[in-house]
Amino acid sequence: MSELLDFQDAFVAAMAGDGSRLSPWLAQEPDGLAGLTVYRNTIARGCVDALAANFPTVLSLVGEDWFRAAAARFAREVPPTQAALLDYGEDFPAWLDRFPPAHDLPYLAGVAHLDRLWTEALFEAEAPVLVAGAFTALSPEDLAGTRVTLHPAVRVAVFEAGLPSLWVAARRGSESLELSGSPEGLLLCRPGSSVAFRVIGPADAAFLTACRAGLPLAEAIGLAAEADPAADLQTLFATLIADGVFRPLDNGTPT
Repeated sequence: MSELLDFQDAFVAAMAGDGSRLSPWLAQEPDGLAGLTVYRNTIARGCVDALAANFPTVLSLVGEDWFRAAAARFAREVPPTQAALLDYGEDFPAWLDRFPPAHDLPYLAGVAHLDRLWTEALFEAEAPVLVAGAFTALSPEDLAGTRVTLHPAVRVAVFEAGLPSLWVAARRGSESLELSGSPEGLLLCRPGSSVAFRVIGPADAAFLTACRAGLPLAEAIGLAAEADPAADLQTLFATLIADGVFRPLDNGTPT
């Protein structure tokens, strides 16, 4: 058992680039090192391809060569911990923030973060969504005290600059890419089989943050009004329901 564990540790090290650890097992296999190199390169290419698939907006902004070089370095430094690479790259946004060649692109880590949230929303658990009719039987007092729960696929990110608009434009292939100085948020949800997203303002962001914290509707609406006194809160709430942002009420009653 000890030799098996030693071999497994050596194999993992070899996949990270230290082939010397496998020398005792490759001594009598002349073609072993060459085969190991091919296998390691195949894994590395798979990691880079997975990152390109999971961070398409970053790829579109920096170009193929820059991205694949950065992704290859990330894959060496942060190898996958699972065989499946469908959601590989959880640490990529933070890594990009520390990556010296990206320092001239201060928005890039934020773009990567939004790409990551899209992937999380895609693979999150299925769940039913709230419909507007669920509130018809509630009195105004009960409605004010009701707590709504966010759908598990909902992701919200808020930025001090207009990075969400930049991300949306790049994601949709627009040639007009500008980073405004206005604070913005991005809402991602997946009420069906595909991920939907839209830029949101401070009132939406405050309302969703309050709901995630478990505050009753009256308090959540109050915080949204503080964030943007000009917001149409009735339309805001109705739009979020239509987006499929909330889970059904618990037995249709306040919680």
